[in-house]
Amino acid sequence: MIEDNIRVLRQAARVTTDSSYKIEKTWSVIAGNVDLIDEMAYRAILSNTSIKILFREHVIFKDGKLDKKFDFLMLYGNSIIINDFNNQTKDFGGACIQIHRKYLSDERNLMVLIAPNDIMKYVVTSIEKLKIPFKILQESQTTGFIDVDINNEVRLPNFIKNALKPFYNANEVVLITLLVSIKNDEDIEKFQGIATSNKIFVIDFKDIVTED
Repeated sequence: MIEDNIRVLRQAARVTTDSSYKIEKTWSVIAGNVDLIDEMAYRAILSNTSIKILFREHVIFKDGKLDKKFDFLMLYGNSIIINDFNNQTKDFGGACIQIHRKYLSDERNLMVLIAPNDIMKYVVTSIEKLKIPFKILQESQTTGFIDVDINNEVRLPNFIKNALKPFYNANEVVLITLLVSIKNDEDIEKFQGIATSNKIFVIDFKDIVTED
């Protein structure tokens, strides 16, 4: 792992030996199970001169009697290193999207959406039926497991819940991460309302942008 970071940093150094070259900085959202996000957060900390962790969230999505748990991380920094992080994330079965600065000038009202596959499909098709104009700019999904537990509303002894957990975790839950652009300013609130009311996690990109 440390060797991987050294390799990428050396690559970035070679690219930037020309004093006229300006390092492009981009954003990335990485989503998956807690172990994956712990790993990627640690790698980001090791690269802290080039990568910033903007925030991390732990999400518990209640679906009937089950709790579907996942984490995600938002990073900002050197685009070469960010791209390497994204490739590693995909190798580990996570979902990731990379948001380049060109989107800020080319697209309007950027949002990142994160949710289990079935919920994401329902919400996206519901928004389309309402004739709210939007575009999906990037999509990524997990190929590794996220954690599933029986929630506390189910009154069973803990040893039974623990015995059942491997059965639920054997049924893979696909996590979807989308980058979308909403055409009309007046539709932003409606779009966000539909998404959040269905428990989709929404990142409004105007609250994230930095100029450094």
